[in-house]
Amino acid sequence: MSTVVRPLLVIVRLTLLDALRRRILWVLIGLTLFVVGLSALGFDRLVSLARENGSSETEVQLGVSQMLIVVAFMFSFILAMTAAFIGAPAVSSDIDSGVLLAILARPIGRSTFLAGRWLGLALVAGLYALASGLLEIGAMKLASGYGPPDPLGAAGAIALQAILILSLTLLFSTRLPSIAGGAIAVVLFGMCWVAGVLGGLGLYLKADLMEQIAVVSRVLLPTDGIWRGAIYALEPPIVIAVATDSGRTSEQLAANPFFASTGLSPAYLAWVAAWFAIVLGLAVLSFRRREL
Repeated sequence: MSTVVRPLLVIVRLTLLDALRRRILWVLIGLTLFVVGLSALGFDRLVSLARENGSSETEVQLGVSQMLIVVAFMFSFILAMTAAFIGAPAVSSDIDSGVLLAILARPIGRSTFLAGRWLGLALVAGLYALASGLLEIGAMKLASGYGPPDPLGAAGAIALQAILILSLTLLFSTRLPSIAGGAIAVVLFGMCWVAGVLGGLGLYLKADLMEQIAVVSRVLLPTDGIWRGAIYALEPPIVIAVATDSGRTSEQLAANPFFASTGLSPAYLAWVAAWFAIVLGLAVLSFRRREL
């Protein structure tokens, strides 16, 4: 076992050190702190104005919760692009530079190298996404007094989105140049979100084809399905109660891309786990057949 674990841990350590040496990571951390601070100041001002104008605490809570979901959506796109950026050169750059010829000449197999790369980058992307998500939620709570019902679940779902994109980009990196693989992954992320919006509209308009497109997209790339779980974790119970008591049907509610009436099901989470296994398995198979 040690002949596999030790080389794996070496690759994970080297990947983490390489990520920490990159200036772009520290730039992203600095920008994140700046954006979190700026958004906290903005929310503090908006909440103060709303209360001065006579808005009730329920109205303030509703407004802040919806704005927090919009901010989380913006963060999810930023984190997806970040994951694609760090995952795209994970293999292709080492192949182009010839570094892999030296690494794989040692007793380190291609599968071990790829698994170590994925684990190291997943730790970087996942921890960054989780920390930035919790930091934003905490800043919003300090500024407005409102906190979502499941902050850890929301931040965890957004972090899982980033790792999904990272895994897909790593698969592309075994065959495509860095820029192409990262760009394709980001475009697919955006297309799946659009497909999810169209699915909600299809349910409202009784358009079966649009619904089916959304279902298929959430199976092929589960990012939009995970995003719905993040929305549900950020929504206070009063939002669901108001939406239900407003007389709108479930089809009308589904047309709102920033509303989710249910969280992630165990069956869907099981599929996400299977998706990881399939994508990483394809990455290993592709890498084994790649000429260095």
